[in-house]
Amino acid sequence: MSSDFTPTRTAALERLQRFLPKAGSAYASRRNYDLGPERHDGVSTLSPYIRHRLITEAEVIQAVLGRFSPSTAEKFIQEVYWRTYWKGWLEMRPSVWDDYQRGLRATLDAVQTQSGLRARWEAACLGQTGIACFDHWAHELVETGYLHNHARMWFASIWIFTLDLPWELGADFFLRHLLDGDPASNTLGWRWVGGIQTRGKTYLARPDNIAKYTEGRFNPSGQLARSAPPLNAPLPPDRRPAPTGGRWRSDLRTGLLITPDDLSPGFLLDQGLEPACVAVISHRADLSPLALSPRVLDFEEGAIDDLTQRLSHRLGPIPRITDIAEWAEAERLDQIVTPYAPVGPEASALSRAEARLTDRTTLIRALRPYDEAAWPHATHGFFRFKEKIPRLLAGLRGLQTV
Repeated sequence: MSSDFTPTRTAALERLQRFLPKAGSAYASRRNYDLGPERHDGVSTLSPYIRHRLITEAEVIQAVLGRFSPSTAEKFIQEVYWRTYWKGWLEMRPSVWDDYQRGLRATLDAVQTQSGLRARWEAACLGQTGIACFDHWAHELVETGYLHNHARMWFASIWIFTLDLPWELGADFFLRHLLDGDPASNTLGWRWVGGIQTRGKTYLARPDNIAKYTEGRFNPSGQLARSAPPLNAPLPPDRRPAPTGGRWRSDLRTGLLITPDDLSPGFLLDQGLEPACVAVISHRADLSPLALSPRVLDFEEGAIDDLTQRLSHRLGPIPRITDIAEWAEAERLDQIVTPYAPVGPEASALSRAEARLTDRTTLIRALRPYDEAAWPHATHGFFRFKEKIPRLLAGLRGLQTV
C-alpha cells in the first residue's frame, strides 16, 4: 500500500476497496511483514483515516464481512478491535493519560539538564544511532507519517531497552509524527512494550525476528538488548464506569461542534439532529509540548477541509472557531452537540470549555453505538475483550456507521 495519504474520505474508501481482497487469509499470513515504504501490502494502512473517522471502524468491519466470514477475517477484525479496546480501556482510566503527560514533562526537563540523555534522545529522533533498522524506521516515520505496526513494536523496544531512553519520550516522538497518532493506542502500546500495561510482560525486539519479518532487509545481530526487564511504574488506577452518550432535545437551539476525533458526524444528522449552526475546532497541537510534524498538521487540515466540502450541502458553511464558549454565546445556543471525543486533547478542551459555558448552554457528548457497545468490555486484558467480539459483530448489523 502507498504511504502517500490523501486526507479525504474518498481516498479512505478507495484504500479500503484495494485492501478488501487481502483482508482474509492473506492478511493473517502476511500482516507481520514489514517490507518498507510503498510495500506495506500485508496491512490495510487505513489507520490515519480511522484515527479521524474519515472512515469508521464499523464501516471497515462491515465491508470486510461483506466479503469474508468472521472466521476467515478473524485476524483483521481483531486488529480493528484492538484500537477500540485501547480507547475503552483508557476511557475507564483517564488518569493514565494525565500521568503520561506529567511523566513526559518531567523527562523533557531532564533532557535540558542531562547532556548524555539529550544526546541519546536526539540521535534516536534523527535516526543516527548506528542501528540500521532503527535509524531507517525513524526516517520513515518522519518522512511518511506512518510505520508498520510490527516496526512500531521493534522501535519501541529498542528505544526503551537498547537505547535506555524514557518511554514517554518515545511515545511523544510517535505522537508528533504519526498521522494516526492516537492517545489511547499510542500511550498504552508503549506502556505494554515497557511492561507497565500488562504488569511484568515486556516486548523484546530480537534480531532473528526482525530479520525474518523484514525478509532480510535488516539483521541487527549483536546490537540489541538481550533482556527486557519491566519498567517501574505505579499500578493502574481503579477503573470508573464506561461513558454513556448524552441525549439532545429537539426543541432547543442547537449547535453542532465537530472535532478532528470524528469527522463523520452524519450519524447524528441521521438520528434527527437539526443544528442551527455548525463549527469545527481543533486542539491537536496539545498532543505534545513540542511542535508537531507539519505532515501531521497538514493531514488534519486537509481532513477538515474534506469534511466541509462533503457536508456543505447538508450543513452550509462550517467555520473554524477557537473558543467554544464565545461561539455558544454569539450563536445564543441552548445546547451544543458534539461526537464523543475520547481521552486526549479534544476531550480535555471540551471539559475546559464546559466549565466556561453559561447556565443557558449544555454540552452534550454523543456516543456512537459502536463505542457504546464495545467500550464497557475493556475491563481487563484484550483476550477477555476478544471473547465479546462475536456478540459485537452481531450488533453491527444495520448499524449506522458514518
